[in-house]
Order: sequence, then structure tokens, then C-alpha cells
Amino acid sequence: MPTPDDELLRGAGLRVTAGRLAVMRVIERIPHGEAERIHSALREAGDRLTLQAVHNVLGDLTAAGLLRRIEPARSPARYERRIGDNHHHVVCTECGAVGDVDCVVGHAPCLTPSEASGFAITTAEVTFWGVCPDCAANPSDKGARSP
Repeated sequence: MPTPDDELLRGAGLRVTAGRLAVMRVIERIPHGEAERIHSALREAGDRLTLQAVHNVLGDLTAAGLLRRIEPARSPARYERRIGDNHHHVVCTECGAVGDVDCVVGHAPCLTPSEASGFAITTAEVTFWGVCPDCAANPSDKGARSP
């Protein structure tokens, strides 16, 4: 019996493969995961996908619009399944943790530039930087990671 992820893949014009399904399951559990972290989670679960195969799958799923790739400053690319809405991200300057922040306006783009140089603006990506609750509760001697 087909799963919802099978249908998502087929609907995006992609073949349903064990690797694609495994990556989608991991990203559901680890939102904002980096390729290496996704690969490690797959290996822990007994999957034999190589790191290069994980990168290929992430690229395919992102190109098909099934994943969103975010790139916080000085951080590897991260992937999430939350797509199609107008949300932003908050990043901890201490540990690099990433969280979702809903847009206050609720529709895209939630910000309008004063000058768009003729572009038809469709999306605004906003990254908020701060200290996560864990780091705030356990301050360290380390210098903060700045954006």
C-alpha cells in the first residue's frame, strides 16, 4: 500500500526509492538537519546510503520542491520538510541550533523592500539571531558565533 511519501514523490515526478523515502523519514524526525547529520541518522538506522547519495537525494528532493534548503551564515546547508508557507528561522549564536518562526504578516512576501529594481518579489527570507534557551541556561566562556 502506498504511503503519503510515495504519493508526494510520484506527484513531484520522482521515482519512489528506498533512499528517498529513508531521507524523507529522517528529515521528518530531524528538521533543519545537515547532510552529515542525516547520513549519520540513516547509518544508525542500518541504511547503507553513502554521504554522496544523501547529497544527491537532498538535491533531488529540493529541486522537486519537497524539501526546503536553508543556509544560515557560517553553517552547512540544512533541510526541512516544512515548505509552502511563509516562515522564517531563528539561529542560536552560541550552538547553531535552528528553529522555525512564523511570519507575523502571514503571506509572502512578509517584507517589501523600498526598491526592488524591477523584480517581482515573491519571498522574503528572514533569519533571526539570538541565544537558545539551552545556551542561555548554561552560559560558556566561548565567544558567541556571530552571523
